[in-house]
Amino acid sequence: MQVILGSNGVIGKEVAKELHEMGIPVRLASRNPKRLNEQDELFPTDLKDLSQVKKAVKGCEVAYLTVGLEYKIRIWQKEWPMIMKNVIESCKSEACKLVFFDNVYCYGKVEGWMTEETQVKPSSKKGAVRAELDQMIKQEIKGGNLKAIIARSADFYGPDTPLSFFNIMVIQNLLKGKPAQWMLDPNKKHSLTYTPDAGRACAILGNKEEAYDKVWHLPTDKNAMSGQQYIDLCARIMDKKPKIMVLQRWFLSMLGLFINAIKENQEMLYQMDSDYLFDSSKFEQEFNFKPTTYKEGMRQSIEFYENQ
Repeated sequence: MQVILGSNGVIGKEVAKELHEMGIPVRLASRNPKRLNEQDELFPTDLKDLSQVKKAVKGCEVAYLTVGLEYKIRIWQKEWPMIMKNVIESCKSEACKLVFFDNVYCYGKVEGWMTEETQVKPSSKKGAVRAELDQMIKQEIKGGNLKAIIARSADFYGPDTPLSFFNIMVIQNLLKGKPAQWMLDPNKKHSLTYTPDAGRACAILGNKEEAYDKVWHLPTDKNAMSGQQYIDLCARIMDKKPKIMVLQRWFLSMLGLFINAIKENQEMLYQMDSDYLFDSSKFEQEFNFKPTTYKEGMRQSIEFYENQ
């Protein structure tokens, strides 16, 4: 039995699908878990409650932590360390291995390609929270108390991925006949991870003993494009004109006065004013995995949203 903590999110769902394909029994744990496969166990769980997390993890060989918290730094600073502490303690008590789905915030601004060897050097408050979680896991690994994997993803996109900035600002706007939106500089390259690839890769890692006690970058097409090139590609697939609206920093600051999500994203804009390049060659070579191309990933994402 393997358990997904935060099973209602897009990555949790993709991991569950892949584990089912692999013939592995799955337990879905979240506040209101929803069954994806007939055989799934449902475990209503508040990850901030240690006793509930212990019950969710009990009897499981692997736990995947894929939960996403509300995008507010105040909530991240309060709840993320609490959740990670509960998950680590529960995994240790059950001798359960941990796969943590992470992002790249802990790296801060990086010149060139981000790799598994990139220094943890956050340049934002949210990045500092992610760095703290990274350190909590690594300390337990170093002490021999926990077998764990940190699996990192770039910004992601894909079918049924409602919180993806790319899906919202590019794909859905173009489908509505509106200009696609891009923040700061549409001529900078920006890696994007395809969510079905990310879920599949997490499931692969969780079931490979040799993958543990390491950081892995999840498979991402190395042919990163600029914002303008992505918009051109999506417009061609839709047979529409590639209209674009570039959102400058001053405009985003003004919107942030009225829209909290945009206010919370201000400190992350360093990811948009220079190239954002994510290298997953280590995973691809180790597991003979070919990431979905941007052309195919965009086609499948567009097809999903066209049918909504």
